[in-house]
Amino acid sequence: MSMLVMAAIMAFLHHLAAFTVVSTLAIEVALFKPPLTLVQARRLQIVDSVFGISAGLLLVIGMGRFHFEKGAAYYFHNPFFLTKFSLFIAAALISIYPTLLFLSWKQDIKAGTAPTIDPVKVRKARMCMMLELTAIVGILFCAPMMARGL
Repeated sequence: MSMLVMAAIMAFLHHLAAFTVVSTLAIEVALFKPPLTLVQARRLQIVDSVFGISAGLLLVIGMGRFHFEKGAAYYFHNPFFLTKFSLFIAAALISIYPTLLFLSWKQDIKAGTAPTIDPVKVRKARMCMMLELTAIVGILFCAPMMARGL
């Protein structure tokens, strides 16, 4: 298979993972409206798992694109790439709080009861999700700049 075809396949997979990250985050924001039902809590845990897997794939596939495209040296000397990558890492770190909150419901869900969530934790988790969405906007701004070598 030619390098051009592989680059196109890698770009497709990268975009698929990115759109999955964005859509699962949007679903989380829409679902996380306490008080939660047992079904909502289960769905949040599942969606957050897909979110995390997609984010991991996005990172791995994105790094894999170095080989098929311009090379790591090009990307790591591009300020828009460095900003985009920094925003991705920041969003990943920020996403830890909601993930840990969702995972903390495991016992309640296993017992068949909806979790009760402290309002302070609700505010923190929602703030984290909004910050993640904001980081995505920054990433979307940087992507075309980076692709054009700016």
